[in-house]
Amino acid sequence: MAATGSRDDDFTAFVLARSARLVHFARMLCGDAGLAEDLVQNALEKAYLRWDRIEMADPFAYVRQAVVNQHLSWVRRRPWRERPSGGATELDLFLGPVVDDPSGAVNRRVGLGAALATLSRRERAVVVLRYVEDLTERQTAEVLGVAVGTVKSANARALEKLRAAPELSGVPVGERT
Repeated sequence: MAATGSRDDDFTAFVLARSARLVHFARMLCGDAGLAEDLVQNALEKAYLRWDRIEMADPFAYVRQAVVNQHLSWVRRRPWRERPSGGATELDLFLGPVVDDPSGAVNRRVGLGAALATLSRRERAVVVLRYVEDLTERQTAEVLGVAVGTVKSANARALEKLRAAPELSGVPVGERT
């Protein structure tokens, strides 16, 4: 993002242009709309403090990484009994075309949210980064701080779980080979 005005103006322009996508990404990652907004807000706060150093690089990648880090930190801290209670997840990539009957799309989204909730945090993060953010295996590994092989195995396990999930019967999941 090129410097066109003051630091505040540049940051505000970035937030206005990218916050919706960041919230969508965070919601895919955690499955809870309220928590997603909190994750993005915290990441944007951190980005603002460092804006002079990151605005010339790729600010979206920086903030996306901060969202992932915030999510992983939250997952580590939460009590094992606590579960997100948000609405359905919106992985449009997996849902296919919208049908005339909106209740079918809602049912598919609810089913997808339930199926995603069965994945481990790493598997869910890999699926969201790979299929929602459209990152390569190498980029996903860099964002998560793991080896490429770990991304491949987590992706394979996650897609297998999603394909077997009864909530997703009839919904195409991932790339079939």
